[in-house]
Amino acid sequence: MNRLAVIVLNWNGIDDTLLCFDSLLKQSISDFKIIIIDNGSIDNSKDVLQKLQISNSRRLTVLYNPVNKGFAGGVNTGINWVIKNDYELVALFNNDAVADSNWLKSLVDESGDETVGIVTGLLLHEDGKTIDSTGDWYTNWGLPFPRNRNEPVGSAPDKQFVFSGSGGASLYKTELLKDIGLFDEDFFAYYEDTDVSFRTQLAGWKVIYTPKAVAYHKQGATSNKIPGFAVYQTFKNLPLLLIKDVPVGLYLPIAIRFYFAYWLMFINTFKHRRGWSATKGIFMSIVFTPRKLRERWHIQRVKRVKTSYIKSILWDDLPPDQTGIRKVRKMFIGK
Repeated sequence: MNRLAVIVLNWNGIDDTLLCFDSLLKQSISDFKIIIIDNGSIDNSKDVLQKLQISNSRRLTVLYNPVNKGFAGGVNTGINWVIKNDYELVALFNNDAVADSNWLKSLVDESGDETVGIVTGLLLHEDGKTIDSTGDWYTNWGLPFPRNRNEPVGSAPDKQFVFSGSGGASLYKTELLKDIGLFDEDFFAYYEDTDVSFRTQLAGWKVIYTPKAVAYHKQGATSNKIPGFAVYQTFKNLPLLLIKDVPVGLYLPIAIRFYFAYWLMFINTFKHRRGWSATKGIFMSIVFTPRKLRERWHIQRVKRVKTSYIKSILWDDLPPDQTGIRKVRKMFIGK
C-alpha cells in the first residue's frame, strides 16, 4: 500500500498554486505524492502545469477536469485516483495556502490512533498573526463556523478532538472515505468539509486538531473571483447540511433555531445587495432536498454513535459573529 498523497485543487489560480507547490516540496518528509487537479481552468494554468509535471515527474501527478466541479467534485477526482492507487492517507490543501515545513509530518504523526479519521491543523491568515481556523464547530443553531477565527496566534489551543476539520488543510484516512463516502458534489463549495466531518462523527470516527501542523491561508482568493458566490453557496448548502446529518433526536430543536436564523440572514442580504444570490441559493436547496432526504435515510440508518454524543460535541450557542441574530433573539427570549 502507498502511504501518503497530497491533493491541491487549481482553478484559474496558477500563481498561488506554484507557491503552494513549492511549500510542499520543502516539507520535512518527502515520501509522498503531490496531485494537482486542474478544475477546468481557462487561464494559462494547463500549460504551466504540463511543464511542471515534466520537471517533477517523480513527485507530481496532474489530473484535468474538463469543467469546474467545485471544491467537492474537484477533490473527489483526486481522492478517487488515490483510492484506485491504494494510498493509505490523503491530505487536502488549498492552492491559496502555503505550508510550514513540518505541516504534513505533524498531520501524519497524529493519524496513528485507529479511531481518528481526520487530522486538522493550525491554519493562520497570510500574515501569520491571526488564526483562520483550528477546525470547525457545528452549532445547535445549525450554523457551522471556524474555531478561533481572527484570534491572535498566541491563543491557539492545544491538541484536542474537534467537531470538524477544515477541508483546505486536513489529512483524511482513505479507510474513512471508503466507509462514509466522498465529498458531496451537490455542495460544490462551502460546508462540504463540515458534511464529511459530520458523517465521520456519526460513523464513530474522531477528528483531531494539532497546533503543530501550521499553514498560512490567503482567505477568499478563489471565492472572491465570483460576485455573490459565497452567499449563493451558503444559502444553498446550510439547509442541506441540516437535512442530511442532524440526528432525529436533535433535529426539531436545531431546525427551529436554524430557520429562525436562516430567514434573518436572508433578510439581511438585501441590505448588502446580495438578495438575488441568496434567493437562488434557497431555490437550489429546495431542488436538492429530495435527494438529501434519501441520503439522510442511509446516513442515519448506519449511525454508530448515540445522539447524546453528537449533542455533547456541538457548540451550544450561535456563532460568535452573529451579533445581529443575537439582538433579535434577545427581543424574544431576553438572552
